[in-house]
Amino acid sequence: MALRPDFEIISEWIAPGSRVLDLGCGDGALLAYLNATRGVSSYGLEIDGANIIKCIEAGVNVIQTDLDAGLSDFDADSFDYVILSQTLQAVYYPDRLLDEMLRVGREGIVTFPNFGHWQNRVQIALGGHMPVSRNLPNEWYNTPNIHLCTLRDFEQLCAKNGISVLQRTVVDHAHRGGWGMRLLPNLLGEIALYRFRRKPN
Repeated sequence: MALRPDFEIISEWIAPGSRVLDLGCGDGALLAYLNATRGVSSYGLEIDGANIIKCIEAGVNVIQTDLDAGLSDFDADSFDYVILSQTLQAVYYPDRLLDEMLRVGREGIVTFPNFGHWQNRVQIALGGHMPVSRNLPNEWYNTPNIHLCTLRDFEQLCAKNGISVLQRTVVDHAHRGGWGMRLLPNLLGEIALYRFRRKPN
């Protein structure tokens, strides 16, 4: 089963037989893969009707909902992992959603485009306009992204909200790593992937 490269990285962080919630699950490709290869118990949340149909066709348990409405339908500690892939920057209250992820799940996994990448900085500094790139292809007026952030921004938010980062992977647009991105992740990384949990009291 062919899988998006970022989904391959995420799947390596998921323990077999675990309980997984995928927020903004799209067509259900990640959950279908985890169901088949990891034997997980899973649910997806998705707002788009066409994607809901694709999830059902793929045998994925899916609920139609708006993530900005929160996760109040789920009890605390209902899941081992809660995944939010390429959606953090498109919700109205990302800080609240991170808290909700760690209320209903033991660990959270997020991926997002890194606004601190050097090409974005150059476009702002020299071009004087909002960046357009392979990972941020829309213009400022038609983008679904409303809360773009850098690696540093995300890690500062985690520190402020008592969240421990367990793993971080930084890759380019083709989801390849490299020594440069390990040395200067906030400058050279285009996409960030994080696994995190609540700090113990």
